[in-house]
Amino acid sequence: MTPIEPCGVLTPDVNKPLRADARRNRARVLEAAEAVFAAEGVGASTEAVAKRAGVGIGTVFRHFPTKEALLQAVLVERLRALAGHARVAARDEDAGRALFGFLEHVVAQSAAKNAFADALAGAGIDVAGAVGEVRDELYEAVDALVLRARAAGAVRADVGAAEVFGVLVGASHAALWASDETRATVIGVILDGLLPGRPGKMR
Repeated sequence: MTPIEPCGVLTPDVNKPLRADARRNRARVLEAAEAVFAAEGVGASTEAVAKRAGVGIGTVFRHFPTKEALLQAVLVERLRALAGHARVAARDEDAGRALFGFLEHVVAQSAAKNAFADALAGAGIDVAGAVGEVRDELYEAVDALVLRARAAGAVRADVGAAEVFGVLVGASHAALWASDETRATVIGVILDGLLPGRPGKMR
């Protein structure tokens, strides 16, 4: 069984380094899980994941003793990929385009990410603790994007990473409720609030 800390965070056994073949199998399972959960939702079975990966169900459970452990691993990989996306975006010479393009990308993926987080929370797992390390990695990457955009005058001077994450939460929820016809406009209105020339902080 995967050890569970008192806060309910699933923690990997870091004392057992994986052999090369085991690493490949783990990567295959994660890749398959990403595809299966994206197509069928987080309610999809681990058997479906094993079939997609071309491995036995025992291999899945050897790396991820519970379905929640598998969901957590996929969520962590999603957040790690977002951090990587932010770092690549930071190479764009147009700092404003880099930031807003990244934010639109995050909102587009938010429904799937929230589904993983909700499933873990429903199982009694401390989601914030479960993704703590990669969350910090993502925060640093986004902070770098925001600082570049602010220095270029592409966002309000009173905006930092914390404010941007708050806006992302609002935009992500709005995206869930907006219709297909209005979603792009609704998200655009919300993200436009980050642009310079907008009213300052409420007093």
